Amino acid sequence: MARFSARLALLCMLAAALPARGVIFYSTGDPLYNTTEPAGELAGSGWQYQGTWLGFLGTPIAPNLFITAGHVGGSVGAPFLFRGQSYPTSAFYRDADTDLAIWQVCGAFPAYTPLYAGSDETGKRCVVFGCGAPRGEPVVVTNGASAAVKGWLWGQPDGRLRWGENQLAGIVNGGSGLGDVLRATFDANGGTNEACLAGGDSGGGVFIQAGGAWQLAGLNLSVQGPFNTTDRGAGFNAAIFDIGGLYEGSEGNWSRVPDLPWPQPAAWYATRISARLTWIKSIIAAHGGAEPPPVLEVAAAVQGPYAPAASASANLESRTVTVPIPTLNQFYRLRHCRSLRITRVTTDAGNLVLWYE
Repeated sequence: MARFSARLALLCMLAAALPARGVIFYSTGDPLYNTTEPAGELAGSGWQYQGTWLGFLGTPIAPNLFITAGHVGGSVGAPFLFRGQSYPTSAFYRDADTDLAIWQVCGAFPAYTPLYAGSDETGKRCVVFGCGAPRGEPVVVTNGASAAVKGWLWGQPDGRLRWGENQLAGIVNGGSGLGDVLRATFDANGGTNEACLAGGDSGGGVFIQAGGAWQLAGLNLSVQGPFNTTDRGAGFNAAIFDIGGLYEGSEGNWSRVPDLPWPQPAAWYATRISARLTWIKSIIAAHGGAEPPPVLEVAAAVQGPYAPAASASANLESRTVTVPIPTLNQFYRLRHCRSLRITRVTTDAGNLVLWYE
């Protein structure tokens, strides 16, 4: 199995891959290519569902929930930007088995994506989204008097939303904490929209068509790499359509990939939605459209700084928040989509019980 080298926040990490940062095309280095919404037969293929989370992408999946790559991170209260509107986050739910994270927001999205439920992703054409960088300088392998371009370095991140196409080559077991991932390769004969990922593309949606509608099938996870042209040095990250003659690995541990009569394209990976549909639907059922719980924040001084109280638990039915009685003076406040106030404080079995309205 190919190494996952860069996580798309840096993004492709399956056995060792890097996080993705920008959709890169085989056909062109034009930084404005595919930076407007797809039209024609690709109209409605997912562009309309992409929002921005901490400079990466996320996709609404319910009136007040969006899904993104867990390794991107984030904190409650940070905004999710969607169709020109800012939605403060109010809670999050991390999948222990994959790189998926679902965030709850204050407010309601005007639209959200359908989810792909099939098990036949292999071989299907997909549309993929990212907001990292265009392609940079070519990667050249020299052999005596001959020189061959093998791909392109990741360019400078510019934050532009881009879309590309690819064909899903298969499903890979990424192991503990990653689960099933979709695999695609960066082929030289893939067409004008053939795309690879780069650092910064993490969390971007991968959409395939089913029943006449485009549905979310994956979230960008990682891309194969890093590479090198020698067996020394730190190497580089790149979109490679033929790894033959290059080195893979890491500094001090590079291995040369043998040349073959045919190209050996590098791969990129996306967390498979259908494999975690039961978990995703459980979060939607419990929290989709529901009012989020208040977050109790604590500080040592009244002026702050305040941070979430890790040991606090909220009960929406009784409208209380419970936290262990502190050993030192503490100041508390509630953060919520609506304005709330603490009306009284009681004690119970070593805990403070804060009642709010």
